[in-house]
Amino acid sequence: MPSKNKMELETREQHFHRKRSHVWRFFGGLCLLVIMSCLVIWSYTGNERNKHPPHSFLSLHFAGKYTNSTSPSVLSSEESSSFLDDYSRLQQDVYWAGPDRAITNVSMSTSPGHTKFIIQNLKESYQIGEELYVTVHAKDFDNKSKRYGGDFFQAKLFWSKTKASVFGEVVDLLNGSYSVRFLLPWVGKAQVAVRLIHSSEAVQVLKHHRETDSDRVFFNGYYEGPGPNKTRLSEKVMCNVKWDNNGLEHMGIEDCCCEYNDPRTGETWHCQRPKSLPCSALVYHSMGGYRNNLTNKEKMLMKQTNKGISGDKRIINIFHSEGNETNEVTEKCHPGLHTPVPAGFYLNDVWTSFVCSTHHFTTQTTTECLKDKHIYMMGDSTMRQWFEFFVNAIPTLKQMNLHVQYSSGPLIAVDVDNNIDLHWRAHGLPLRTLKTAFADLHYISNEIDDLAGGPHTVIMFNLGPHFTTYPLDFFTHRVLRIRKAVLALLQRAPDTTVIIKTVNTGYKDIFGSDWYSLQLDKILHWAFQDVGVYILDVWQMTACHYSKEDIHPGPIIIKNEIDILLSFICPY
Repeated sequence: MPSKNKMELETREQHFHRKRSHVWRFFGGLCLLVIMSCLVIWSYTGNERNKHPPHSFLSLHFAGKYTNSTSPSVLSSEESSSFLDDYSRLQQDVYWAGPDRAITNVSMSTSPGHTKFIIQNLKESYQIGEELYVTVHAKDFDNKSKRYGGDFFQAKLFWSKTKASVFGEVVDLLNGSYSVRFLLPWVGKAQVAVRLIHSSEAVQVLKHHRETDSDRVFFNGYYEGPGPNKTRLSEKVMCNVKWDNNGLEHMGIEDCCCEYNDPRTGETWHCQRPKSLPCSALVYHSMGGYRNNLTNKEKMLMKQTNKGISGDKRIINIFHSEGNETNEVTEKCHPGLHTPVPAGFYLNDVWTSFVCSTHHFTTQTTTECLKDKHIYMMGDSTMRQWFEFFVNAIPTLKQMNLHVQYSSGPLIAVDVDNNIDLHWRAHGLPLRTLKTAFADLHYISNEIDDLAGGPHTVIMFNLGPHFTTYPLDFFTHRVLRIRKAVLALLQRAPDTTVIIKTVNTGYKDIFGSDWYSLQLDKILHWAFQDVGVYILDVWQMTACHYSKEDIHPGPIIIKNEIDILLSFICPY
């Protein structure tokens, strides 16, 4: 059973099936866009990927890139070709290899106990800035070498005494072996650590259930209204996203449900129809629960999760380079920067970024940076951790009691002397939270549409763990609608600061695996690569730190994230 933390994310908070056609509804101002063709983020038979989606999908979603019109624009052949090229790159990014044979026995899966890694051509010493290569050889439980790829490994270089670590780039060679590249960014010593997060066979389980079993996480809707003789009626029913009936068998069919259509996002939330109250009586929302629909074999495959593998434990010695070169990045932080691998490294618990020049902020400089700012945070509880950091770090910033469910907000804190107002609210449905007012749950794109923006406005948002159980096209639809809202915002107020926080590592199960989150991260990067926003990529920061992984990172990681965030807002 999931832990209490998992049951309420907001408190402390496949080989794809050939997809059925999906009805994409999308409003442009007052115009309801026509039916879209299916979006398939990746779909393959063996290792063969399917062709591009039809032009209509990209044309409709990217219309806002070149036009102010609320009606769909018609893209030129050159523009459509560019969009398709971008989409093709996304397909390549999220493509994931799988077994080339039927898995009839769990013993055929990758064994963390038999899998080993070796350091390639280890030298007596290295200079800072050099690279180190490691090879991982995957074996099954019969100690036989694997002949296909698809295992999900994470690797890091570390040295505990100096609290140093850096993320390693894993490349699947598609033959049972994996190459890992490390940059050597600090002077001193280091060792290699590799984890098997999921075997290639377990990844297939994750794929399958994401596409066919969305209601393994379900929600409750609470209806209230007047009854006979001045009584008060209340009913609790099951609710979920409506998305082509994907994995929503428990909701029933036909006239089962009350549907709540958002006219701007085109999304529909539906709840089982209450027996004695009208659909308009929906007042509250909460997390419902989890269903584990795995077969016994699937459960066995998922047990071998997040296991360290043995290998070459020799110490790597790193010295200053002959040219006395430094790892310091001098480029000021600005929108549109690429996130490299590695994106930075820890040394003595301080993260040095390779993205842009970041600074370490004190209470005073934090206050100075946020002075005269209207800050709007939207997302999940990992974004709420930033809100909480600022409230605790700035003594003059006082949180107001809005008498709402804390785990979903909205929350507000104000510093009158420095003219700072700080807002946080949950990203809207689907949301795993305690019982909260349904009317308080707003979609991010609608919130952005309702903001004027300007030089004193900072908007930041994230999306992630609450979307892991749904098909990728559902998440992509959500992201692209936000993209359209951000484009419109930056057109009317180009000096608005927009910051996107990526997904943390943390979960390793069928309800919220890091493998799911990685795919969502790639979609987020793809959708906003050309928009002119800051993308604060925290994936590597949470994956390589020595602290125990948690969907809610500890104070050290949060402080380093905030330093980058403030360097975006105030790039000295």
